[in-house]
Amino acid sequence: MTNSAHYQSPLGLIRITGSESGIQEIRFVRVKKGLDNTNKHVDQCLRELDDYFKGKKQDFSVALDIRGTKFQKQVWRALRKIGYGRTTCYEYLARSIGKPKACRAVGQANHVNNLPIIIPCHRVIGKNGKLTGYAGGLHIKKWLLEHEKGAKNSCLCYQGPEAAIY
Repeated sequence: MTNSAHYQSPLGLIRITGSESGIQEIRFVRVKKGLDNTNKHVDQCLRELDDYFKGKKQDFSVALDIRGTKFQKQVWRALRKIGYGRTTCYEYLARSIGKPKACRAVGQANHVNNLPIIIPCHRVIGKNGKLTGYAGGLHIKKWLLEHEKGAKNSCLCYQGPEAAIY
């Protein structure tokens, strides 16, 4: 059985979907679809996201129900090791998993990550230091990085374009 809930973040509405095993998806959405039907993992994720956006939480402990290939899971484990407020590049991430020539494949694994923020693909930037693709939009990636570096003011009010992946 799938459970879900919505969270109003400073970046817009987020839908959290989970199973009895853990969280399966976090998605920025434009509108709320359906009624919230939570379980213990979804409830915990809601609390942890709230603490993250308030600047009180740097790591997530909620159980995850991750679906992907062996390679994707390897990349996603490496992403979780990138420290809060820190960034890395695709090349370094590829090297960290023992596949130095797999930069594009690492980028693709980031692109299909269903658990942004928890699996922090926003912390991966171009080798030249520039922000590169993010499914939610570069404006969200930039906000998340600034939030983690403490560059936002205390109200954490998002001032950019409407956030939505779809």
